[in-house]
Amino acid sequence: MSHSVDPATLGYRPCVGIMVLNQVGRIWVGQRADTPGDAEGRGTWWQMPQGGIDENEDPSKAALRELREETAIRSVEIISETPDWLYYDLPPHLIGKAWGGRYRGQRQKWFAVRFLGEDSEIDLGVPGTPNAEFIAWRWCQPEDLAAAIVPFKRDVYVEVLRIFQPLLANKSTRP
Repeated sequence: MSHSVDPATLGYRPCVGIMVLNQVGRIWVGQRADTPGDAEGRGTWWQMPQGGIDENEDPSKAALRELREETAIRSVEIISETPDWLYYDLPPHLIGKAWGGRYRGQRQKWFAVRFLGEDSEIDLGVPGTPNAEFIAWRWCQPEDLAAAIVPFKRDVYVEVLRIFQPLLANKSTRP
């Protein structure tokens, strides 16, 4: 059965994104698990941790929860957040399919956090299991981030980099 969904009839999924900064100013990125039906589609995309906000959940608490669920990272402090929500739309071929067909894209509140732990704290779980978001991770230079992202999210990532630019210049883990 094939039917077209009018994006104007769909809302945006409330979501958080987390920019994890290490002590030398690099950004944590994970390589997406290539799962059928994923909103990103097939590819070797990298992204920062992100995820949905539960009903009545505070966005900052959602950010820390998502970070913990996706990476096991707990040793962080929130140092900034975007002043406004950032939006992106899914490409037309994913509207009506991704996230159960309920959303046209995401509205995201982004948080910058300082990673205060050791790399050994990071645990992606077991690749291929239903809860594994990522199959690999690395610390990325800020100037390399946008090119690694699935194209339809790129504008949001460029804006996140712009907003958090003052933090990227400060390579210390302590304010």
